[in-house]
Amino acid sequence: MAETKNADEIFKEFKEHSIAEFFKKNRQMLGYSGKVRSLVTVVHEYVTNSLDASEEAGILPDIGVIVTNVGEEKYKVVEYDNGPGIPKNHIGRALATMLAGTKFHRYMQQRGQQGIGAAGCTLFAQITTGKPIFAKSSTGAGKGYSCNIAVDTVHNKPIITNMVEISEDFKGLRVEGEFADVKYENGEHGIYEYLRRTVLSNPHARIKFIDPEGKEYVFERAIEKQPERPEPVKPHPLGIFVNDLLDFAKASDSRKLSSFLVDAFARVTSNKVNELREIAKGVDFDKDPRALTWPEAEELIKAIKAVKWIAPDATQIKAIGSEQIRIALKNILDPEFMHVVERKPKVFRGGIPFIVEAAVAFGGSAGRKTDKGYEGNILRFANRVPLLFDNSSCAITAATRGVDWKRYNIDIENQPVSVFVNVSSVYIPYSGVGKEAIAQEDEIIDEIKLAVMDAARGVQHYVSGKQKIAGETSRYKMIMRYTKQLAKDLSNITGADQKNVERDIEKLVAKHYPKATGADEDDAASDEGKVGKEADEKKQRSLEDGSEEDD
Repeated sequence: MAETKNADEIFKEFKEHSIAEFFKKNRQMLGYSGKVRSLVTVVHEYVTNSLDASEEAGILPDIGVIVTNVGEEKYKVVEYDNGPGIPKNHIGRALATMLAGTKFHRYMQQRGQQGIGAAGCTLFAQITTGKPIFAKSSTGAGKGYSCNIAVDTVHNKPIITNMVEISEDFKGLRVEGEFADVKYENGEHGIYEYLRRTVLSNPHARIKFIDPEGKEYVFERAIEKQPERPEPVKPHPLGIFVNDLLDFAKASDSRKLSSFLVDAFARVTSNKVNELREIAKGVDFDKDPRALTWPEAEELIKAIKAVKWIAPDATQIKAIGSEQIRIALKNILDPEFMHVVERKPKVFRGGIPFIVEAAVAFGGSAGRKTDKGYEGNILRFANRVPLLFDNSSCAITAATRGVDWKRYNIDIENQPVSVFVNVSSVYIPYSGVGKEAIAQEDEIIDEIKLAVMDAARGVQHYVSGKQKIAGETSRYKMIMRYTKQLAKDLSNITGADQKNVERDIEKLVAKHYPKATGADEDDAASDEGKVGKEADEKKQRSLEDGSEEDD
């Protein structure tokens, strides 16, 4: 018979653990789930932090990444930038404390969201090599410092050693770390591709990359203009739940519930508060918001859902911009033809605004080259950050695969086609902590699908023209195979000079198949421009009247 235990004996093993200890045992939740992916995740976390910091400081980012093989499945990663640097008193929390940073508590559009990424890198280095991260930073004026940083996983606190003052003439941050149980690959899911796509969605950035073989790649910035910075915004009342409302109320400095609602949330005015009073009869709007109870909060949330609200303010969502996307695609893919679409702001979960941008690029370096020819690919981004992994679970993939590409004369399985999609929002609903896929929210999928179909329409006429030319060229070549024999036979019958007859036949065939000989290239270019103009005008009309029409 099994030995029985009482509650006191069982609870002798009851212990409290820190968030750092949790992620130490569950590193896959941070994106460290495969050897190739783990190495890319390290670069991803450092580069996105550098981009955010540089942009917030108003600096055009110059970023460097060096990856060196230092053993079997062990690599040293160096990442540096020209950003504002990190003050000495914040370096430990920035690089070695989970859920610490400048992002998690602000309701604004940012690449990072949780304050876990850089600390996760420090933890990953620690648990795979036993070594700390080396950091060197300067905020300018020739004054800086360097140190080693590790994570105290029991208390989720930084361990800083070898702090040294330095007087080097640089500004920014440099981090170095060794990581084991990782692998470098130069394929579609590797560091090179990640950085290439980063520049594609951040054409204002310059990135230099040195791979383990010592090869140097420089992705030059395509534009010299800093993107407009988003500002913090207030949450929309339709996007909050009962628990959220209580948390906001407890942190409020307002004296009355009515003034708290106006101060804490977007689109709430005194008139809206009066509407809420009429519906939520059991709520005292003159009481201290910190004294709000759960039943009162429930009643208030029901009233909020019953009131008609103005859509959330999306002015602080800063998308890449259609012109910047066009320049970046030209710089990286150099396609034969492309069409770029920027949709109007929409909302999901009732109150979170987002913007979808999409482009379809055809030819050039678009698509993916295979042994059998070409196939299309999907370039996924969220707030300008490339998403390389978890492709099948992403809303962008689901929406793009849901498009009937045959309607647009595009064979995405066998043609050089790249579908570019970027989703911008103050809150991206990632499907995991690793931030590699957007959750399949219905509103987001529908909006992405409309954007991709709009972009596909813009490319449809160009692809149809190419197919028509290919058909004419095939028929032209087939007929031209028999011109010599036909000219010889006609010359024998009529006595005319064979060369003159052959030349006349060639002119006649060319007249009937002008596209095959390039005779109407100017007309085709003119038609193509007309088609593009008509598509843009149609898009503009759609944006102005708010329609969501599709063919």
